[in-house]
Amino acid sequence: MPFSQRTNTFVSEVLRAAEVLGKRRGPPPEFSWLLPYQNSASSSSEGDAGSLGQSTPASGPDNSDAVSLGDVSVDVTQTPPAPSLDPAISITDNSSVHHDNEKSPDLGVNRHSIATGLSPTPIAARESHIRHQMTLREDSYTDIHNFTVFAGTWNVNGRSPTVGLAEWLSVDDEPPDVYGIGFQELDLNTETFLFNNTPKEQEWLNAVLNGIHPKAKYQKVRLVRLVGMMLIILVQEKHFAYVSKVAIDTVGTGIMNKLGNKGAVAVRFELHNTSICFVNAHMAAHLEEVERRNEDHDCIFQRTCFHMNINSPPKTIKDHDHIYFIGDMNYRINPTDAINIREVASSGDFKILLENEQLNQQRSLKRIFHKFSEGEITFKPTFKYDVDSDEWDSSEKARQPAWCDRILWYGDGITQHIYRSHPALKISDHKPVSAVFQAGIKVIDTRRYRRIYEEVMKKLDKLENEFLPQVTVDTTEVILEPVKFLQPQTKYLTIANTGQVPVQFEFIKKLNDTSYCKPWLSIRPFVNFIMPGDKCDVALEVLVDKRTAAQLNSGADKLYDILVLHLEGGKDLFITITGDYERSCFGSSINALVHMNKPFKEVPMAKLIDLESKQPKDLSEMPYAVPKELWYLVDHLHSHALQVEGLFNYRGLQKEIIEIRTALDEGVPNDLLPGSVHSVAEALLLFLEALPEPVIPFNLYSAALDATPNFSLCKEIVSKLPDYHRNVFTYLMAFLKELLNHSEDNNLDAKTLALVFGSILLREPPNTSTDRRTAAQAVERKRQTFVHHFLMNEYE
Repeated sequence: MPFSQRTNTFVSEVLRAAEVLGKRRGPPPEFSWLLPYQNSASSSSEGDAGSLGQSTPASGPDNSDAVSLGDVSVDVTQTPPAPSLDPAISITDNSSVHHDNEKSPDLGVNRHSIATGLSPTPIAARESHIRHQMTLREDSYTDIHNFTVFAGTWNVNGRSPTVGLAEWLSVDDEPPDVYGIGFQELDLNTETFLFNNTPKEQEWLNAVLNGIHPKAKYQKVRLVRLVGMMLIILVQEKHFAYVSKVAIDTVGTGIMNKLGNKGAVAVRFELHNTSICFVNAHMAAHLEEVERRNEDHDCIFQRTCFHMNINSPPKTIKDHDHIYFIGDMNYRINPTDAINIREVASSGDFKILLENEQLNQQRSLKRIFHKFSEGEITFKPTFKYDVDSDEWDSSEKARQPAWCDRILWYGDGITQHIYRSHPALKISDHKPVSAVFQAGIKVIDTRRYRRIYEEVMKKLDKLENEFLPQVTVDTTEVILEPVKFLQPQTKYLTIANTGQVPVQFEFIKKLNDTSYCKPWLSIRPFVNFIMPGDKCDVALEVLVDKRTAAQLNSGADKLYDILVLHLEGGKDLFITITGDYERSCFGSSINALVHMNKPFKEVPMAKLIDLESKQPKDLSEMPYAVPKELWYLVDHLHSHALQVEGLFNYRGLQKEIIEIRTALDEGVPNDLLPGSVHSVAEALLLFLEALPEPVIPFNLYSAALDATPNFSLCKEIVSKLPDYHRNVFTYLMAFLKELLNHSEDNNLDAKTLALVFGSILLREPPNTSTDRRTAAQAVERKRQTFVHHFLMNEYE
């Protein structure tokens, strides 16, 4: 069989079928369905040793490289493909393969073992081992070729591309091999924030395609956008055949991750044998918000996850050879009495400004971008300018200059040649920035790859029939410290390979379970490969959040799980994880909270469980109209935040939200909540989203969506709410309308508030999903419309 991807797929299927056959109980199958094919093949190609219908036994000396399956002989002497091989190369020339005792190894397991189904090593484990061994010997079959990478970032301030982009994208003499182009604030329209739709995506894509280097032809690898953040990856046409394993992800870091006006979009791919990741970020604004920007950085690195396929574990940003991190980072210059920032920024001597620049300071503290590099900044600050000019901001706010727009990188073999801004492009209040890199890309030599592959296969054939996987774990019982709402806790499990062959492990789900662990637990890595004598530290992170708190509060779930650690080709190990959860008002129901007339932490556990039951017995004689915890949150915002700009747009700080939760659970001292108003606002949304039964109960969800065309129908839905749920809804609407009365100061509008609260007050019942994006957007609009009615009309 001439080598091709079809051949490789066919052989893989044959081997998989052979493995399944080996596990079959009862008499061997007769393969009667093959008779017509055997007769046909025998008459048409008699004497052809490679024919599928050939009935020659596979045990003779001339057929030592054939797999025997019943009466079917299949030649599997061909070597499997090297990754990212040129599709124009036809691997049919076997002249380089020795045909004496050093024959090219096969793709499968031991011949006799396959035929009898007795192979001790599953196919998946062999493939994992082969991949791992080939990775270890990568230097033996790859050469480093230098590619030119162009990375660019521009915050376009919601403007359309009324100018050409050649002065940004094609100012160099030679065309780059790869473009990574990021935009922020592509569209500032409220509708874009709410529904992620904008015609400017296509406008700016066209502008990019018209502005890239004219000396080369390019193919688009991927475009990804979240609200105003867009990332475009292009490669030269001649390299496109070597691009593989493309994946994207988006992370919104706006409040409650509802609004994607801040966050990141990312694309990963492999070029030849080098994995590359581009990240385009837009972080929190304003001079004083350094820690919030740091949290955005953490959130982007923690939550960005590329899901490849079912056979590959997901990849994070740091799981790549080369990383380019671009965007509007929004870090500013700390003011001092000794310098006039504008004067120094215009002078060209930036040393003292860069010493006081926040991104540089945070990097020197190793707080962010650990192990990343950035080129020397020799250009003027890129923010903030009057539009269509080179003058610093002359508006009433008079924002100070800053290097908001940055490009950082990570990886071996990367050299930055150029780092610059492009002040000639003036349509935005930011100037575009670009960097040009020389990147060493690992390119496979196909002949050397095949030779190394054969060596790996021969070594594996010798090992696999002699040894079975063996590991030890440092503990089979993990005991947690007391777990609190929103406070993650991490324990480590060490798995050591004590055997003589490589081991692939994976945590697998138990019978009838939908996942390999409880939803409050995450395992990293959940699948991995360990060489003999090596070990792997597995992080077990426990986090009780809005998804899981209600079950733990009510006693429907406990911090207890049994993990099944599966060894490919070996036995399963069982690990228990146990702990106690400190219940919180976050995750408690409205009906339970109104009957608690003392701080949550002082309520006995038995009463908490009773109040969360379907028929509680220990009810208060004088319940509150709304939960006191909700009153504290709303009253604080009513007293301190009606005129604050950006409420429900900016994220709170995690440590302040924890302090607010503690105060609500233990009793609010002096009736004053800790933290900023933005942290209190996010705590309010978190409190509402953690309710086990939303303000509009699940049983009225569909009816509420159907009622959205008519305000009278919406009022009828509210009239059907349980008493305390109706009280909460009315109370919240009154507060939001009061916020809108101060919209000239806080810049809030009814559409934004309706979106944020619509998706929280009306939540989809469990186990429902909308597969199509358009359907999901239609549902989002209906939820927004439902709340919008009550903000724009009189309601008592």
